Amino acid sequence: MAERGLLVLFGSQTGTAQDTAERVGREAQRRHLRCRVEALDSCDLANLICEPLVVFVCATTGQGDPPDNMKMFWRFLFRKNLPAGSLCQLDYAVLGLGDSSYPKFNFVAKKLHKRLLQLGGNPLLPVALGDDRHDLGPDAVVDPWLVALWDKILALYPLPPGLEIISPDVCLPPKYTLHYLPEDSPHPESDLLRPAAPQAAPCELHPFAARVVSNQRVTAQSHFQDVRLIEFDIAGSGITFSAGDVVMIQPQNCPEDVQQFCQLLRLEPHRRFVLEPTEPGTSLPPLLPQPCTIQYLVTHYLDISCVPRRSFFELLAHFSTNELEREKLQEFSSAQGQEELYSYCNRPRRTTLEALWDFPQSTCAIPADYLLDLIPRIRPRAFSIASSMLAHPERMQILVAVVRYKTRLSKPRRGLCSTWLASLNPEQGDVRVPLWVKKGGMKFPADPATPVIMIGPGTGVAPFRAAIQERVALGRRGNCLFFGCRHQSKDFYCQMEWEELVAKGFLTLFTAFSRDQEEKVYVQHRIRENRKLVWELLSSENAHVYLAG
Repeated sequence: MAERGLLVLFGSQTGTAQDTAERVGREAQRRHLRCRVEALDSCDLANLICEPLVVFVCATTGQGDPPDNMKMFWRFLFRKNLPAGSLCQLDYAVLGLGDSSYPKFNFVAKKLHKRLLQLGGNPLLPVALGDDRHDLGPDAVVDPWLVALWDKILALYPLPPGLEIISPDVCLPPKYTLHYLPEDSPHPESDLLRPAAPQAAPCELHPFAARVVSNQRVTAQSHFQDVRLIEFDIAGSGITFSAGDVVMIQPQNCPEDVQQFCQLLRLEPHRRFVLEPTEPGTSLPPLLPQPCTIQYLVTHYLDISCVPRRSFFELLAHFSTNELEREKLQEFSSAQGQEELYSYCNRPRRTTLEALWDFPQSTCAIPADYLLDLIPRIRPRAFSIASSMLAHPERMQILVAVVRYKTRLSKPRRGLCSTWLASLNPEQGDVRVPLWVKKGGMKFPADPATPVIMIGPGTGVAPFRAAIQERVALGRRGNCLFFGCRHQSKDFYCQMEWEELVAKGFLTLFTAFSRDQEEKVYVQHRIRENRKLVWELLSSENAHVYLAG
């Protein structure tokens, strides 16, 4: 009989597709299938032709683009020279996650399904199109599709004699076992944020620890929104970037949250441990040092401020010793309980830490081994680079609006990364931020004679500041900027800089201050007022138009 093995491959941007792929992996384990769950770009594509059974779980990002961790796979799969029957031995199923309010809804999943078919693959089921917009979220499609999938797979690979499907009431083993080291064992200083001599350009697995040079508030103290212009020293990093590129920043949890989490789970922050995979062949989490402290794990790795997903409540229910709490957790993890879960978690943006507070009896029973199964890792955040290397060599600047808003919960919601960045004070010593650069989607014209029209209200002006600095350094005129904010006196970012460039003839500037008069005025009003100029630039001079929000 063929070996009962399944490969689950995911392309995930925000973690939802990865969470769903891991769910498929757990359900495979319950059916005694040997299963690996991997990001598409981590998998050896040459071996795909030998895989008999693969489930693909893919998100769609932006304007129908594949997520970052499947871009190499995407390029490989669409190579013209792949023979038509190269995947004829492959049984496959594609599960897509998207949002039907976008025109290219689930574009990646549909295109992948079609391409696998072209290459000779045999689809077990029609492609599933999960929709974020549905009242029950993607699960409305995912739940019934998975039932059908397991029927198909068990028909092809029946359970071995004498084995039953492991009941959902049984807790599966953790992905890793956490072995505490004796308190007196010697510990070499391990700190991931040492600015190491880079082997190659910094990337997600090897970020550069950039020193914060300055952190300046650029909105008036009386303004409701705190916006920062933050400068990093990137000398010696090997990082290069041009206008339109994006910097990825790996944030960390605040000390108060880390302390609360450790108290709730009765963890000793300074205990050191090593991780051991439960299944041979499972790789260790790449961004955790070995050995590691609990403090480091909770500060730099576990996303305790994210809104918990259904899988979190499902696993937490297994540890619960309190009947009342367990019933509620089971309800939240059931298909019928999804509306209630949405009201409890998603609508008010309740964090994982706050959810743990609400289930104290269950929380203090969580075994440390399960921490990495229960809580996802902290994802990096993307910011438009707001400066040019031609104007500021060896430096990089970003414009950050500090995220803070109210929901029905008494405590204001705060953005993890922007709040952490705003709290960094370079005057208190050597403050460092792990970062790396990604190519952006905006390309500015190579021809110096081509004018550019840039529309950048609010912090949307960041990439245009980089572009204008770059173009001015190269002596290019023909820069036209439409900038909008609420008040000229409160949130007119980089006012002095723009005015200086206008005076020197490098910039044409149109401003819209929406709240400085009775009737609101926005950038679109200024564009309409200056339609003659805009049309002239477009029709006679072939101007390029850029818009950032």
